[in-house]
Amino acid sequence: MSETRTVAVLVGSLRKDSASRKIAKAIADLAPANLKFDFVEIGDLPAYDPDLETADAPAAWTRFRGQVAKADAVLFVTPEYNRSFPGFLKNAIDVGSRPWGQAVWTEKPAAVVSTSMGALGGFGANHHLRQALSFFAMPILGQPEAYIGNTGALFDESGALTSEATADFLKTFGQAFAGFIARNTSDPAVARAA
Repeated sequence: MSETRTVAVLVGSLRKDSASRKIAKAIADLAPANLKFDFVEIGDLPAYDPDLETADAPAAWTRFRGQVAKADAVLFVTPEYNRSFPGFLKNAIDVGSRPWGQAVWTEKPAAVVSTSMGALGGFGANHHLRQALSFFAMPILGQPEAYIGNTGALFDESGALTSEATADFLKTFGQAFAGFIARNTSDPAVARAA
């Protein structure tokens, strides 16, 4: 079996019961057992301000940077807000990009999943997020692309995924991401086993 890899999960919705969070949890539940998912909260991050980048930087920044830095890969699951991804997710990316030269994102394998209540599945958010991440030379899973639409019809009242087709897709997505992480890590033995 492949070596255990930790995946930092950033959910682009602050709502506790959001569809994006439910999709992220479903991916974690359906993914291969060698992936360990660590949900990294972003709602408490103060807006990035270079003047705060001192020895006494906000504790939330330090916690966030440490959590992401320890991860082997990153999974972004986001809704679409006005044809893009939410501003607080961009803030998290900015916080993780500093101090200069110490970005926690650099060259970490990543995957992007977008969600929407409508049929398009957050296509605009998905591609804007990929553009922001490209600066960090992050290899980003290209296939399968994950645009999850009509999220209001995918879960029951308890939050359980009820769509068998979506569950099958998310399982396939998790397997593809596990292989992608293995191929994009610095451990040649893990990459050969994928």
